[in-house]
Amino acid sequence: MEQRKLVHTERIAIRWGDMDAMGHVNNTVYFRYMEQARIAWFESLVPRGEAWSSLGIVIVNASCNFRRPINYPGTVEVKVFAGAPGGSSVATFYELLLVGELHADGAATVVFIDAKEQKPIRIPQSIREAMQ
Repeated sequence: MEQRKLVHTERIAIRWGDMDAMGHVNNTVYFRYMEQARIAWFESLVPRGEAWSSLGIVIVNASCNFRRPINYPGTVEVKVFAGAPGGSSVATFYELLLVGELHADGAATVVFIDAKEQKPIRIPQSIREAMQ
């Protein structure tokens, strides 16, 4: 198993509108919870003003294992873990918990990009150091 380091925790209120006709949070929303946590983590790494104007991230793949349904009301705690950074990418892993119990886990490969050119770039050294 790849080495993982806890890099961010985000708490997200479950909204009534997150639920589907089955009465639980729709599976697509799990990916949004992971996205919200990933974006908050990224913005904590990047100097103010650089996020999205000169530097951005995209994902090249994403997965989710749905362990238990999530229901309204409540707060999802999303833990973000990062693997060792590569040249332009880093593997990220997620745990979605409610009241300390795992409801889903997932992963996504994040690629750093030049926001203007929309092309991959080498992860800046300052961000690489912050990740390790």
